[in-house]
Amino acid sequence: MFTGIVQKVGRLKNLTRKGKGFELEVLVDENWGDLQIGESIAVNGVCLTLTRFSSDSIIFDVSPETATKSTLSRLPANSLLNLERALRPGDRLGGHIVLGHVDGIGNVAFVKKETDFYRFGFRIPENLLKYVAVKGSISIDGISLTVATKQHSLIEVAVIPHTFSNTNLRQLKPSDKVNVEVDVIARYLESLLNKEEGLYGKLAEWGFGKD
Repeated sequence: MFTGIVQKVGRLKNLTRKGKGFELEVLVDENWGDLQIGESIAVNGVCLTLTRFSSDSIIFDVSPETATKSTLSRLPANSLLNLERALRPGDRLGGHIVLGHVDGIGNVAFVKKETDFYRFGFRIPENLLKYVAVKGSISIDGISLTVATKQHSLIEVAVIPHTFSNTNLRQLKPSDKVNVEVDVIARYLESLLNKEEGLYGKLAEWGFGKD
């Protein structure tokens, strides 16, 4: 589990086909120091398992399914990558609960520089819109962001200069693809409501609730 608070920004070094998947190598300016093989790290919002590391790079295997459902296999050379290690017991939950399971691929609609912040527009898959609420949270490339407005398939977020400078947002431009993960709480609520509606339907079928 992650929080959507980016800890480091790496840079894509190599993306090498490995069987039906890929091996992803990310350059980092300095290592975390206490990395462990097998630990989970979110890379642009995708939960990956660390397979190897050196003093200046970290390496992951990307499965065929992950390659298909995320932007990782389509990244151009030298792309900036948002990195976050998994949440540990006792850590602060600074953003919101992010699982690292991408729900869909969106794209950048616009980027606007305002007086003291940046405004981003993202178009997200229509099937995900029901999970998005104004003032609610959404993960874009692993960054926890607050939805400012929502209209059709377009959502807008406001980004402070610190977040802009310390994530891959500073590299994004219109039409760029991004990984989207909706708030997991919305998904659980949908699941609970569907089960409840199914139960009420069965009770009505069996004659309960009738005058």
